[in-house]
Amino acid sequence: MSSDHARVANFGAGPSALPVSVLEEASKGLLNFQGTGIGIAELSHRSKEFQAFVNNMESLIRTQLSVPSTHYILFTQGGGSMQFSAVVLNMLARYRLLHPERTEEETVLDYVITGSWSKKAAEEARRLGGAQVNVVVDSRGFSESEKAFDSIPPHDAYKFTEDPALIYYCENETVDGVEFSHEDVSPASFPFQLLGKDGGLVPLVADYSSSFMCRPIPHLADHAIIYAGAQKNIGPAGLTILIVRQDCIVDVDAAAKLGAAPVPITMSYKTLADSGSLYNTPAVLSMYVSGLVLERMQRHGGLKHYEETNKRKAEKVYEVLREGQEKGVFKPKVKEGSGSWMNVVFEVVGQDAEKEFLAGAEQARMTGLKGHRSVGGWSNWRKDHSRRTLILMYTGVRVSLYNAVTEPDVDRFVEYTRQFIAQHSTN
Repeated sequence: MSSDHARVANFGAGPSALPVSVLEEASKGLLNFQGTGIGIAELSHRSKEFQAFVNNMESLIRTQLSVPSTHYILFTQGGGSMQFSAVVLNMLARYRLLHPERTEEETVLDYVITGSWSKKAAEEARRLGGAQVNVVVDSRGFSESEKAFDSIPPHDAYKFTEDPALIYYCENETVDGVEFSHEDVSPASFPFQLLGKDGGLVPLVADYSSSFMCRPIPHLADHAIIYAGAQKNIGPAGLTILIVRQDCIVDVDAAAKLGAAPVPITMSYKTLADSGSLYNTPAVLSMYVSGLVLERMQRHGGLKHYEETNKRKAEKVYEVLREGQEKGVFKPKVKEGSGSWMNVVFEVVGQDAEKEFLAGAEQARMTGLKGHRSVGGWSNWRKDHSRRTLILMYTGVRVSLYNAVTEPDVDRFVEYTRQFIAQHSTN
């Protein structure tokens, strides 16, 4: 019997599915890593074996993404949310070194807001202070309700600052299912052509957490920083991958002496670069599994293979959802052309219909399809506040199609969804 016989199809948004062959290999490494007689979770991160493994991980990412020599590849912890803070602090330090005379009022951070995560990133930048936050564009203004994140704004709506300390965007919004197109000709692409008109180094920062290693990164060399949590496409939670241009590896202590905010030593990109990402104990087990996934990706043809496969998977899901929309069963949450390859979101029309759809999927051994969980309020209040229970709400259905979600898994979802449409069609 196959070892994965009892496994379900996992469409969860993260931590997400991992290849069974990698999990099997990782289980061996938990007992004996590369013949050392020591399990990976017990092995010193200073050992020559682990350092060689980290170097190989870097090489695999650099090769498959075609990362130029102008950029470092660094490994850290804390996920994308910690980078909301780290990118601000490091880039403000860089800006202070470049412009020591400028005041807080003269320092600007540009944020492109297209969903829940970019909104959170901008809120953290405001909370940290040290600069003014300019909202380059907010996609909610282009929705019918002016409240929904349901599209990528048109290029002529972007209002960039002339000389910002950073320009931030989130390539794929996991919660809202909105993604920038990777085709420059698409109106839903990021407007790279509006940047760097003077030929200087653009301080462009991109959150690629939900789409990292699913396809090539457009204009990678034009970015100052790209970061991604590993727990979507290449590994377990705990590891964050950074691609940082050399001019953004700055002496944060020297910048602090000039008035920049101090940067915690483990959040300094220079600390990570100088130590080869091993300043302190890293997420060893997460790095190990991610390294195995990267090796497997290379054996399977690299990003060209995964781009082609992921495109087919997304097209299959969007096709069946259009069928359901035409028959009054589903309602899309993202406008045509702005939909994500990785996180497809929609609503099921009718009272309790969504609950029925999800229950049927569970019975068909498909899990992780509930939309993003949000806090709706509190129940069970007591006067002394000693007991409170969160009321949790789920926003529609979300189908996450990360690399380890196979085409047969997607075909199962499509078959089940067509059966649901046939049973609930109103047209």
